[in-house]
Amino acid sequence: MGPLGQYGKAAHGYFIFPKLEGQIDSKMKFRGKEVLTWSLNNYLGLANHPEVRKADADAAAEYGLGYPMGARMMSGHTSVHEELEAKLADFVDKDDAYLLNFGYQGMVSIIDTLCSRNDVIVYDSESHACIMDGIFLHKAKGGKSFVFPHNDMERCAKMLDFATKRAEETGGGIMVITEGVFGMAGDLGALDKIVALKEKYNFRLLVDDAHGFGTMGKTGAGAAEHFGVTDQVDVLFCTFAKSMASIGAFVAADEEVVNYLRYNMRSQIYAKSLPMPLVVGALKRLELLKTKPELKDKLWTIVNALQKGLREQGFDLGVTESPVTPVFLNGSVPEATQLTMDLRENYNIFCSIVVYPVIPKDKLMLRIIPTAVHTLEEVEYTIKAFAEVKEKLLAGKYQSDKIANIF
Repeated sequence: MGPLGQYGKAAHGYFIFPKLEGQIDSKMKFRGKEVLTWSLNNYLGLANHPEVRKADADAAAEYGLGYPMGARMMSGHTSVHEELEAKLADFVDKDDAYLLNFGYQGMVSIIDTLCSRNDVIVYDSESHACIMDGIFLHKAKGGKSFVFPHNDMERCAKMLDFATKRAEETGGGIMVITEGVFGMAGDLGALDKIVALKEKYNFRLLVDDAHGFGTMGKTGAGAAEHFGVTDQVDVLFCTFAKSMASIGAFVAADEEVVNYLRYNMRSQIYAKSLPMPLVVGALKRLELLKTKPELKDKLWTIVNALQKGLREQGFDLGVTESPVTPVFLNGSVPEATQLTMDLRENYNIFCSIVVYPVIPKDKLMLRIIPTAVHTLEEVEYTIKAFAEVKEKLLAGKYQSDKIANIF
Protein backbone atom coordinates (compact mmCIF):
# COMPACT_ATOMS: atom_id res chain seq x y z
CA MET A 1 0.00 0.00 0.00
CA GLY A 2 2.98 2.34 0.22
CA PRO A 3 4.16 4.75 2.96
CA LEU A 4 0.79 6.57 3.13
CA GLY A 5 -1.51 3.72 2.18
CA GLN A 6 -0.30 1.63 5.10
CA TYR A 7 -2.22 4.05 7.34
CA GLY A 8 -5.26 4.18 5.07
CA LYS A 9 -7.57 1.99 7.11
CA ALA A 10 -6.97 3.91 10.34
CA ALA A 11 -6.58 7.39 8.90
CA HIS A 12 -8.98 7.61 5.95
CA GLY A 13 -11.47 10.47 6.26
CA TYR A 14 -9.62 12.20 9.07
CA PHE A 15 -5.86 12.45 8.58
CA ILE A 16 -5.99 11.37 4.93
CA PHE A 17 -8.81 12.45 2.59
CA PRO A 18 -10.53 14.66 5.20
CA LYS A 19 -13.68 16.50 4.12
CA LEU A 20 -13.83 20.26 4.63
CA GLU A 21 -17.30 21.58 3.86
CA GLY A 22 -18.96 24.94 3.33
CA GLN A 23 -17.85 28.10 1.55
CA ILE A 24 -14.08 28.50 1.31
CA ASP A 25 -13.07 30.80 4.13
CA SER A 26 -10.89 30.95 7.22
CA LYS A 27 -13.56 28.90 8.99
CA MET A 28 -15.24 25.83 7.51
CA LYS A 29 -16.98 22.67 8.68
CA PHE A 30 -15.09 19.47 9.51
CA ARG A 31 -17.13 16.46 10.63
CA GLY A 32 -20.06 18.77 11.33
CA LYS A 33 -18.09 21.22 13.48
CA GLU A 34 -16.74 24.67 12.62
CA VAL A 35 -12.95 24.77 12.51
CA LEU A 36 -10.36 27.46 11.92
CA THR A 37 -8.77 26.33 8.67
CA TRP A 38 -5.08 26.79 7.85
CA SER A 39 -4.74 24.26 5.02
CA LEU A 40 -6.07 25.97 1.89
CA ASN A 41 -3.88 27.63 -0.74
CA ASN A 42 -6.37 30.47 -1.08
CA TYR A 43 -3.59 33.02 -0.55
CA LEU A 44 -5.39 36.17 -1.69
CA GLY A 45 -8.85 35.11 -0.54
CA LEU A 46 -10.20 35.05 -4.10
CA ALA A 47 -12.03 31.72 -3.79
CA ASN A 48 -15.05 33.33 -2.18
CA HIS A 49 -14.55 36.94 -3.31
CA PRO A 50 -17.93 38.34 -4.43
CA GLU A 51 -16.63 39.62 -7.78
CA VAL A 52 -15.04 36.26 -8.49
CA ARG A 53 -18.14 34.32 -7.49
CA LYS A 54 -20.26 36.49 -9.79
CA ALA A 55 -17.86 36.14 -12.73
CA ASP A 56 -17.76 32.36 -12.32
CA ALA A 57 -21.55 32.10 -12.03
CA ASP A 58 -22.26 34.43 -14.96
CA ALA A 59 -19.82 32.57 -17.21
CA ALA A 60 -21.29 29.19 -16.25
CA ALA A 61 -24.80 30.49 -16.98
CA GLU A 62 -23.76 31.94 -20.36
CA TYR A 63 -21.54 29.17 -21.66
CA GLY A 64 -22.19 26.06 -19.54
CA LEU A 65 -19.28 23.85 -18.53
CA GLY A 66 -18.87 22.18 -21.93
CA TYR A 67 -17.90 25.10 -24.17
CA PRO A 68 -15.57 25.11 -25.98
CA MET A 69 -15.85 21.45 -26.92
CA GLY A 70 -12.72 19.70 -28.08
CA ALA A 71 -8.98 20.28 -28.01
CA ARG A 72 -7.87 23.81 -28.86
CA MET A 73 -6.01 22.72 -32.00
CA MET A 74 -9.16 21.13 -33.42
CA SER A 75 -12.28 22.93 -32.19
CA GLY A 76 -11.73 24.28 -28.67
CA HIS A 77 -10.00 27.57 -29.40
CA THR A 78 -11.55 30.97 -28.55
CA SER A 79 -10.58 34.62 -28.49
CA VAL A 80 -11.16 34.61 -24.72
CA HIS A 81 -8.44 31.98 -24.27
CA GLU A 82 -6.13 34.18 -26.34
CA GLU A 83 -7.06 37.24 -24.28
CA LEU A 84 -6.19 35.49 -21.03
CA GLU A 85 -2.87 34.28 -22.43
CA ALA A 86 -1.94 37.78 -23.60
CA LYS A 87 -2.80 39.34 -20.24
CA LEU A 88 -0.92 36.66 -18.30
CA ALA A 89 2.18 37.14 -20.47
CA ASP A 90 2.01 40.90 -19.94
CA PHE A 91 1.63 40.50 -16.18
CA VAL A 92 4.71 38.30 -15.80
CA ASP A 93 6.63 40.36 -18.41
CA LYS A 94 7.08 37.63 -21.01
CA ASP A 95 6.53 37.63 -24.77
CA ASP A 96 3.78 35.02 -24.78
CA ALA A 97 1.91 32.51 -22.64
CA TYR A 98 0.04 29.26 -23.19
CA LEU A 99 -2.83 27.97 -21.06
CA LEU A 100 -2.61 24.52 -19.49
CA ASN A 101 -5.48 22.45 -18.13
CA PHE A 102 -3.78 21.42 -14.89
CA GLY A 103 -0.65 22.44 -13.03
CA TYR A 104 0.73 18.97 -12.32
CA GLN A 105 0.07 17.68 -15.81
CA GLY A 106 1.36 20.93 -17.25
CA MET A 107 4.80 20.77 -15.67
CA VAL A 108 5.26 17.12 -16.64
CA SER A 109 4.34 18.01 -20.22
CA ILE A 110 6.59 21.07 -20.42
CA ILE A 111 9.63 18.98 -19.52
CA ASP A 112 8.57 16.16 -21.84
CA THR A 113 8.06 18.57 -24.75
CA LEU A 114 11.08 20.83 -24.38
CA CYS A 115 13.70 18.20 -23.50
CA SER A 116 14.71 15.57 -26.02
CA ARG A 117 16.75 12.50 -25.16
CA ASN A 118 19.88 14.42 -26.22
CA ASP A 119 19.23 17.23 -23.75
CA VAL A 120 20.46 17.24 -20.15
CA ILE A 121 18.48 18.30 -17.07
CA VAL A 122 19.99 19.74 -13.88
CA TYR A 123 17.50 20.10 -11.03
CA ASP A 124 17.10 20.96 -7.35
CA SER A 125 16.75 17.96 -5.03
CA GLU A 126 13.65 19.43 -3.35
CA SER A 127 11.72 19.83 -6.60
CA HIS A 128 7.99 19.13 -6.56
CA ALA A 129 6.64 15.72 -7.55
CA CYS A 130 5.38 17.07 -10.90
CA ILE A 131 8.93 18.09 -11.80
CA MET A 132 10.26 14.71 -10.73
CA ASP A 133 7.69 12.89 -12.85
CA GLY A 134 8.67 15.01 -15.85
CA ILE A 135 12.31 14.13 -15.25
CA PHE A 136 11.49 10.42 -14.90
CA LEU A 137 9.69 10.59 -18.24
CA HIS A 138 12.75 12.28 -19.72
CA LYS A 139 14.95 9.47 -18.37
CA ALA A 140 12.59 6.90 -19.83
CA LYS A 141 13.31 8.41 -23.24
CA GLY A 142 17.00 7.85 -22.61
CA GLY A 143 17.77 11.34 -21.36
CA LYS A 144 20.33 12.20 -18.69
CA SER A 145 19.85 14.30 -15.56
CA PHE A 146 21.92 15.55 -12.65
CA VAL A 147 20.60 16.64 -9.24
CA PHE A 148 22.12 19.17 -6.85
CA PRO A 149 21.37 19.46 -3.09
CA HIS A 150 18.67 22.00 -2.33
CA ASN A 151 19.82 25.55 -3.19
CA ASP A 152 23.49 24.45 -3.07
CA MET A 153 25.08 26.59 -5.77
CA GLU A 154 28.53 25.04 -5.44
CA ARG A 155 27.05 21.62 -6.21
CA CYS A 156 24.80 23.11 -8.88
CA ALA A 157 27.90 24.40 -10.65
CA LYS A 158 29.50 20.98 -10.34
CA MET A 159 26.44 19.34 -11.88
CA LEU A 160 26.57 21.91 -14.68
CA ASP A 161 30.16 20.81 -15.35
CA PHE A 162 28.92 17.23 -15.77
CA ALA A 163 25.91 18.37 -17.80
CA THR A 164 28.08 20.46 -20.14
CA LYS A 165 30.33 17.50 -20.88
CA ARG A 166 27.32 15.28 -21.49
CA ALA A 167 25.63 17.83 -23.76
CA GLU A 168 28.82 18.14 -25.79
CA GLU A 169 28.71 14.37 -26.31
CA THR A 170 25.05 14.26 -27.32
CA GLY A 171 24.77 17.57 -29.13
CA GLY A 172 21.91 18.60 -26.86
CA GLY A 173 21.23 21.53 -24.58
CA ILE A 174 20.92 21.96 -20.81
CA MET A 175 17.78 22.79 -18.83
CA VAL A 176 18.09 23.82 -15.17
CA ILE A 177 14.88 23.35 -13.20
CA THR A 178 14.00 24.80 -9.81
CA GLU A 179 11.09 26.42 -7.99
CA GLY A 180 10.32 30.02 -7.13
CA VAL A 181 8.84 29.11 -3.74
CA PHE A 182 9.24 25.60 -2.36
CA GLY A 183 5.81 24.53 -1.18
CA MET A 184 6.80 22.55 1.91
CA ALA A 185 9.65 24.51 3.49
CA GLY A 186 8.50 27.88 2.14
CA ASP A 187 11.98 29.03 1.17
CA LEU A 188 12.79 30.59 -2.19
CA GLY A 189 14.72 29.04 -5.02
CA ALA A 190 18.11 30.73 -5.41
CA LEU A 191 17.09 32.29 -8.71
CA ASP A 192 19.54 35.19 -8.49
CA LYS A 193 22.46 32.85 -7.91
CA ILE A 194 21.37 30.37 -10.58
CA VAL A 195 21.08 33.03 -13.29
CA ALA A 196 24.54 34.28 -12.30
CA LEU A 197 25.88 30.89 -13.39
CA LYS A 198 24.85 31.74 -16.96
CA GLU A 199 28.02 33.81 -17.18
CA LYS A 200 29.98 30.54 -17.22
CA TYR A 201 27.50 27.92 -18.39
CA ASN A 202 25.15 27.72 -21.35
CA PHE A 203 21.71 26.62 -20.13
CA ARG A 204 18.06 27.60 -20.04
CA LEU A 205 16.20 28.02 -16.76
CA LEU A 206 12.72 26.62 -16.08
CA VAL A 207 11.05 27.86 -12.88
CA ASP A 208 7.94 26.40 -11.25
CA ASP A 209 6.46 29.40 -9.43
CA ALA A 210 3.15 27.89 -8.32
CA HIS A 211 3.39 29.41 -4.82
CA GLY A 212 5.18 32.62 -5.84
CA PHE A 213 2.68 33.78 -8.45
CA GLY A 214 0.39 36.30 -6.73
CA THR A 215 2.34 36.35 -3.46
CA MET A 216 5.92 37.39 -4.26
CA GLY A 217 7.35 40.45 -5.97
CA LYS A 218 6.27 44.07 -5.99
CA THR A 219 3.23 43.45 -8.19
CA GLY A 220 2.72 39.78 -7.31
CA ALA A 221 4.28 38.56 -10.57
CA GLY A 222 6.31 36.05 -8.58
CA ALA A 223 9.73 35.06 -7.33
CA ALA A 224 11.53 36.16 -10.50
CA GLU A 225 10.17 39.67 -9.98
CA HIS A 226 11.18 39.45 -6.31
CA PHE A 227 14.79 38.77 -7.32
CA GLY A 228 14.74 41.10 -10.34
CA VAL A 229 15.69 38.31 -12.75
CA THR A 230 12.54 37.98 -14.86
CA ASP A 231 14.44 38.39 -18.13
CA GLN A 232 16.83 35.59 -17.13
CA VAL A 233 14.09 33.02 -16.39
CA ASP A 234 13.66 31.40 -19.80
CA VAL A 235 10.51 29.39 -19.08
CA LEU A 236 8.10 30.37 -16.29
CA PHE A 237 5.37 28.03 -15.08
CA CYS A 238 2.52 29.11 -12.77
CA THR A 239 -0.75 27.54 -11.67
CA PHE A 240 -4.20 28.94 -10.96
CA ALA A 241 -4.60 26.57 -7.99
CA LYS A 242 -2.92 28.78 -5.40
CA SER A 243 -3.35 32.57 -5.48
CA MET A 244 -6.00 32.36 -8.21
CA ALA A 245 -7.99 29.74 -6.26
CA SER A 246 -9.12 27.93 -9.39
CA ILE A 247 -8.10 25.23 -11.87
CA GLY A 248 -5.59 25.55 -14.68
CA ALA A 249 -2.08 26.85 -15.27
CA PHE A 250 0.09 28.62 -17.81
CA VAL A 251 3.61 28.64 -19.17
CA ALA A 252 5.26 31.89 -20.28
CA ALA A 253 8.40 32.38 -22.34
CA ASP A 254 9.74 33.86 -25.56
CA GLU A 255 7.25 33.69 -28.41
CA GLU A 256 9.28 31.03 -30.22
CA VAL A 257 9.28 28.72 -27.19
CA VAL A 258 5.58 29.15 -26.46
CA ASN A 259 4.68 28.58 -30.08
CA TYR A 260 6.73 25.38 -30.06
CA LEU A 261 4.81 24.22 -26.98
CA ARG A 262 1.47 25.05 -28.63
CA TYR A 263 2.20 22.76 -31.54
CA ASN A 264 3.99 19.96 -29.70
CA MET A 265 2.63 19.59 -26.13
CA ARG A 266 0.80 16.29 -26.29
CA SER A 267 -1.16 16.81 -23.06
CA GLN A 268 -2.84 19.85 -24.63
CA ILE A 269 -3.08 18.65 -28.23
CA TYR A 270 -4.96 15.53 -27.13
CA ALA A 271 -7.03 17.03 -24.29
CA LYS A 272 -10.18 19.12 -24.14
CA SER A 273 -9.74 22.86 -23.94
CA LEU A 274 -9.99 24.63 -20.58
CA PRO A 275 -13.75 25.31 -20.12
CA MET A 276 -14.92 28.88 -20.65
CA PRO A 277 -16.09 29.54 -17.05
CA LEU A 278 -12.57 28.76 -15.83
CA VAL A 279 -11.05 31.07 -18.47
CA VAL A 280 -13.47 33.94 -17.77
CA GLY A 281 -13.01 33.36 -14.04
CA ALA A 282 -9.22 33.50 -14.42
CA LEU A 283 -9.52 36.83 -16.23
CA LYS A 284 -11.45 38.27 -13.28
CA ARG A 285 -8.96 36.83 -10.79
CA LEU A 286 -6.04 38.30 -12.72
CA GLU A 287 -7.81 41.66 -12.84
CA LEU A 288 -8.22 41.67 -9.05
CA LEU A 289 -4.63 40.54 -8.54
CA LYS A 290 -3.48 43.53 -10.62
CA THR A 291 -5.90 46.19 -9.37
CA LYS A 292 -6.26 45.31 -5.70
CA PRO A 293 -2.75 45.22 -4.18
CA GLU A 294 -4.40 45.45 -0.77
CA LEU A 295 -5.18 41.72 -1.06
CA LYS A 296 -1.47 40.85 -1.13
CA ASP A 297 -0.80 43.45 1.56
CA LYS A 298 -3.41 41.84 3.83
CA LEU A 299 -1.92 38.40 3.16
CA TRP A 300 1.51 39.59 4.25
CA THR A 301 0.09 41.31 7.34
CA ILE A 302 -1.26 37.92 8.42
CA VAL A 303 1.92 36.08 7.38
CA ASN A 304 4.21 38.42 9.30
CA ALA A 305 2.05 38.38 12.45
CA LEU A 306 1.76 34.59 12.43
CA GLN A 307 5.41 33.85 11.75
CA LYS A 308 6.66 36.47 14.20
CA GLY A 309 4.35 35.21 16.94
CA LEU A 310 5.28 31.56 16.44
CA ARG A 311 9.00 32.34 16.46
CA GLU A 312 8.58 34.34 19.66
CA GLN A 313 7.04 31.22 21.21
CA GLY A 314 10.18 29.28 20.29
CA PHE A 315 8.83 27.41 17.27
CA ASP A 316 11.14 26.29 14.50
CA LEU A 317 9.80 27.58 11.17
CA GLY A 318 12.85 26.49 9.23
CA VAL A 319 13.97 28.84 6.46
CA THR A 320 10.64 30.05 5.09
CA GLU A 321 10.67 33.37 3.24
CA SER A 322 7.13 33.11 1.90
CA PRO A 323 3.56 32.72 3.17
CA VAL A 324 4.11 28.96 3.48
CA THR A 325 4.59 28.46 7.22
CA PRO A 326 6.02 25.09 8.32
CA VAL A 327 6.14 24.39 12.06
CA PHE A 328 8.71 21.69 12.82
CA LEU A 329 8.52 19.52 15.92
CA ASN A 330 10.20 16.35 17.13
CA GLY A 331 7.89 13.36 17.25
CA SER A 332 6.74 10.08 15.77
CA VAL A 333 3.91 9.43 13.34
CA PRO A 334 1.58 8.24 16.14
CA GLU A 335 2.39 11.37 18.19
CA ALA A 336 1.66 13.48 15.13
CA THR A 337 -1.81 11.98 14.85
CA GLN A 338 -2.53 12.49 18.56
CA LEU A 339 -1.41 16.13 18.37
CA THR A 340 -3.42 16.78 15.20
CA MET A 341 -6.51 15.22 16.70
CA ASP A 342 -6.12 17.40 19.81
CA LEU A 343 -5.91 20.52 17.64
CA ARG A 344 -8.98 19.57 15.64
CA GLU A 345 -11.19 18.24 18.42
CA ASN A 346 -10.26 20.45 21.37
CA TYR A 347 -9.01 23.67 19.76
CA ASN A 348 -11.12 23.57 16.56
CA ILE A 349 -8.02 24.19 14.43
CA PHE A 350 -7.56 22.36 11.16
CA CYS A 351 -4.10 22.33 9.59
CA SER A 352 -2.22 19.75 7.60
CA ILE A 353 0.20 17.37 9.28
CA VAL A 354 3.28 16.22 7.36
CA VAL A 355 5.30 13.18 8.41
CA TYR A 356 7.79 10.68 7.00
CA PRO A 357 8.52 10.03 4.11
CA VAL A 358 7.93 13.69 3.15
CA ILE A 359 10.18 14.82 6.01
CA PRO A 360 12.78 12.82 8.01
CA LYS A 361 11.79 10.16 10.52
CA ASP A 362 11.14 11.32 14.10
CA LYS A 363 10.11 14.73 12.76
CA LEU A 364 6.66 16.13 12.20
CA MET A 365 5.54 19.30 10.54
CA LEU A 366 2.37 21.31 10.90
CA ARG A 367 1.98 23.14 7.59
CA ILE A 368 0.11 26.43 7.88
CA ILE A 369 -1.09 28.45 4.90
CA PRO A 370 -2.04 32.01 5.90
CA THR A 371 -4.48 33.86 3.64
CA ALA A 372 -5.90 37.33 3.18
CA VAL A 373 -9.20 36.22 4.73
CA HIS A 374 -7.67 35.27 8.07
CA THR A 375 -7.80 37.80 10.91
CA LEU A 376 -5.23 38.89 13.48
CA GLU A 377 -7.53 37.52 16.20
CA GLU A 378 -7.40 34.11 14.51
CA VAL A 379 -3.62 34.38 14.35
CA GLU A 380 -3.40 35.17 18.07
CA TYR A 381 -5.68 32.24 18.96
CA THR A 382 -3.65 29.85 16.79
CA ILE A 383 -0.33 30.87 18.33
CA LYS A 384 -1.71 30.27 21.82
CA ALA A 385 -3.12 26.87 20.84
CA PHE A 386 0.15 25.80 19.23
CA ALA A 387 2.08 26.80 22.35
CA GLU A 388 -0.21 24.60 24.45
CA VAL A 389 0.03 21.51 22.23
CA LYS A 390 3.81 21.94 22.04
CA GLU A 391 3.97 21.76 25.82
CA LYS A 392 1.82 18.62 25.79
CA LEU A 393 4.12 17.04 23.20
CA LEU A 394 7.22 17.84 25.25
CA ALA A 395 5.53 16.47 28.38
CA GLY A 396 4.91 13.14 26.64
CA LYS A 397 1.11 13.39 26.64
CA TYR A 398 0.89 12.27 23.03
CA GLN A 399 3.16 9.25 23.41
CA SER A 400 1.71 6.19 21.78
CA ASP A 401 2.75 3.41 19.43
CA LYS A 402 -0.56 3.51 17.54
CA ILE A 403 -2.31 5.91 15.24
CA ALA A 404 -4.94 7.97 17.09
CA ASN A 405 -8.31 6.19 17.18
CA ILE A 406 -10.68 8.58 15.44
CA PHE A 407 -13.69 6.31 15.10
